[in-house]
Formats: sequence, C-alpha cells, structure tokens
Amino acid sequence: MDSMKKRYLSVFIPAYNAELQIEKVVKRIPDDLWQSVNRLYIINDGSTDRTQDKVDMLSSANKLIVPVKFDRNRGYGSAVKAGVELCKKDGCQYAACVHADGQYPPEYIQRFIECMRKDGYDLIQGSRIASGTAISGGMPLYKYVAGKCLTFLENTVFKLKLTDYHSGFLVYSRNVLNRIDFGRLSSSFDFDLEVIASVRALDLAIGELPIPTRYADEISYLNPVTYGLRVLKVLCKYCLGRYKEKNT
Repeated sequence: MDSMKKRYLSVFIPAYNAELQIEKVVKRIPDDLWQSVNRLYIINDGSTDRTQDKVDMLSSANKLIVPVKFDRNRGYGSAVKAGVELCKKDGCQYAACVHADGQYPPEYIQRFIECMRKDGYDLIQGSRIASGTAISGGMPLYKYVAGKCLTFLENTVFKLKLTDYHSGFLVYSRNVLNRIDFGRLSSSFDFDLEVIASVRALDLAIGELPIPTRYADEISYLNPVTYGLRVLKVLCKYCLGRYKEKNT
C-alpha cells in the first residue's frame, strides 16, 4: 500500500504564547501515530513570546509540521478555524485538535479514531469529567461547578448525555469537515461548542471518551463570565434553528 494512503490523520495545534509548552506537546505524539499523520499544523495566534522560534525549529526537524503565523492575535476560534480549514483541504479522513498548553493528551488520538470507526461517531470530544480526574487533576472548583451547570443546560437543549462540552479536545470525521461551514462560526472560545451545535443540528453522531485532567502552571486567557454568556447565546441560537440554517 502506498505510504500516503496510510496517512489518514491531520492534527492542528492552536498556540498563543506557548513557548514553554509547544515542543513538549509535539514530542508527546506517539511514534506510531506519526505513521498516520498527513500534516501537523501549528497555528501561532499572534504570540508575543518565542513561540514562533520554537515552531520554526520543530518544522525544520520534521517536514510534516506546517507552521502558520497570524500577524496579530485573532482569538482562539480563529486559530482553530484556520486549523480545521487546512485539514479540510488536505484530504485527511480525520482531524484532531490538540492544545498547545499540554492539557490534552495527543497519546489518545488513535483510540478516539478507533472508537469513531467502531461506533460510527462523526465527532468525539475528550471528557475530563467522565475520567473522574477533574478535581484531582487540578481543575479549579468554580470551573467544575460552573461546568456541571452548563452541561446540564447543554444536555437539555441538545438532547444528549455528554459529561463535558468544554474540553476543546476534539476529533473530526471527514463527514463533519465536509458538511460544517466553519467560517460562519465564532472566533472566540465558544467555537468548539458551536461545532457541537452544528453537528447536532445536522443529526450527526457525537460521542465522548474520558481523558485525564491536567492543570499546571499554564495561563488561561478565557474569561469565565463572558464564556458562560457565550454558551447561553449558542444554546439560544440552536433552539432557533440557526445552526441548521448555516450548514444546509
């Protein structure tokens, strides 16, 4: 079999001021997974530290790593959107988002894909709550409680039984890449939830798998109050049928 036919996966990493973590995250990608990787895109969202130097070094050492540099900080959603669109164009069958702060495990990507193939999921999200490691892994109590409240509302609106809508560790199928109009979604932290809303509006299959929780000394750029309001806005738009309108 031609080696390129085996490369069914593309990975993208949105990165902002991640000079201390980005190299470690890339090194955590298992050797055997690299055999399936078509491209690894690192989206530098206008970092003001030495993130780009690290990315350039990584791409020089590995031809599969493609650096993408924004001239200014455009927001988390814009960086993820750019990564998804690049994966959409390169012909991969699956696309995985891994964050540059090291919170989410690239070691789990293959098991996500295997689950998608076995159970027919179009989108899978990693759940820190399902793993039972949220508090022990360092998640702040206020985030845990707020997340529980938002998840109850989200499950009620989407008619699902997920435990964690906010991890950002997502694996997309080609079906989702083809059918979602990502350009019309948010440029902020609610982008991931808008993806879930869009997938649900198209009646595609969504699942989750447990992942370990890891909070260390990384800096969070998410305002919890603003984010909570954005979540409520997404739920309202879903109830009004806006995501079905956007993607059909």
